Amino acid sequence: MRIIRLLASSSSIVNSHPYSSAFFTRSVCHRSSRNLGRARNTINRSHPFSRRLQCTTFPQMAASPMYKRAKLSIPPSTKTIGTHSGTFQADEALGVWILRQLPEYRNSAVVRSRDPDTLVKCDIVIDVGGVYDHATLRYDHHQRGYDERFAKKAKPDGTEVERCTKLSASGLVYRHYGKELISTYYPNLSSELVELAYTKMYNEFMEAIDAIDTGVEPIPSDAKDESGEDFQLQYRDSTGLSSRVGRVNPRWNEIDDITGQAPEPDARFEAASQMCGEDFMSVLTKIVESDLPARGIVEEAVNTRFECDKSGEIIKLPSGGLPWKSSVYELEHQYKVDVPIKYCLYTDQAGMWRIQCVSVEGKAFENRLSLPAAWRGVRDEDLSSISGIEGCTFCHAAGFIGGNKCYEGVLKMAQAALKIGGQR
Repeated sequence: MRIIRLLASSSSIVNSHPYSSAFFTRSVCHRSSRNLGRARNTINRSHPFSRRLQCTTFPQMAASPMYKRAKLSIPPSTKTIGTHSGTFQADEALGVWILRQLPEYRNSAVVRSRDPDTLVKCDIVIDVGGVYDHATLRYDHHQRGYDERFAKKAKPDGTEVERCTKLSASGLVYRHYGKELISTYYPNLSSELVELAYTKMYNEFMEAIDAIDTGVEPIPSDAKDESGEDFQLQYRDSTGLSSRVGRVNPRWNEIDDITGQAPEPDARFEAASQMCGEDFMSVLTKIVESDLPARGIVEEAVNTRFECDKSGEIIKLPSGGLPWKSSVYELEHQYKVDVPIKYCLYTDQAGMWRIQCVSVEGKAFENRLSLPAAWRGVRDEDLSSISGIEGCTFCHAAGFIGGNKCYEGVLKMAQAALKIGGQR
């Protein structure tokens, strides 16, 4: 049995350790609000997620105290967190970090052991013990018959489906304490926004941790390509959090240059847990300080899309730089949009108008309707000549984005692309 006590605040970076990235995103997501200044104060008032955004200019919205992270000054807890000894994974390293952010377990000592007599003395135990019981604060997921999952996931057609993965130990911790963690760091968020951030955080971060820890392949085993053959991964990614945490474990033949001994596993666990916390907070910061303020702007664009074009398939944003894609999908579900939005129009930092395709939900590189093939890879006067639209500047060779010197021109590009694509 070993007891680990956290020496540094879990909201700071342990710069002295070689596995600490020394990167903690506190204000990076404010960048998206720099150029938001020309929009009307007509945020839709019908939905609870928009109530707090009423009568607010876009820069004020992004800088609102509602989205400001609190500076925590919570005294350390005297309680202990138990988890298993030996090789560690992102699962329990993240679960420990989440618990340590809560007032009840703030910077608690960690006991790493597989001895039941030792673990029974811990105040809370995760990822070991063969028991999931919230009443007794035991959160393991390895026992026979276990089938706990997060809330159902919305599909593009508006229906709901069971999650592909069971909850790992950190998933269980997040299920019960995730909202408290979000409210601890962002105490001014409304309950509706906490709920939205809680779900988005699971979709964008926690679900992958659960899936990897419980052995769910990224591609379903029965998935077939167009020719009826089994899908094959084109490449494997080893840059994700779970892979990086795995590499923090002491290697089988690793010797410390200074001590001449094997590295201390518990010190490595601490570094891994801190790494998990940095990644968690970078995603949460993006969601709360960037995505949520932007959502109100995108909501207005969706609700006024027929003013932009009678098809309802084009939306216009007051400025570029803000995250809009995930909000488009969410709002389409929320408002039961019958005809999916195909294009988003906005200005870049140089003032040029852009047209960007909306990708198929759940796909990174497949568009709902790409820009016409004849435009792709063509620029300036040549593109204007081919399209018959003045002021064209470019169309990417992949057909997912293009540009024009003015709004009227980029709108004509979108309208022409819809017509060529057979959408009218």
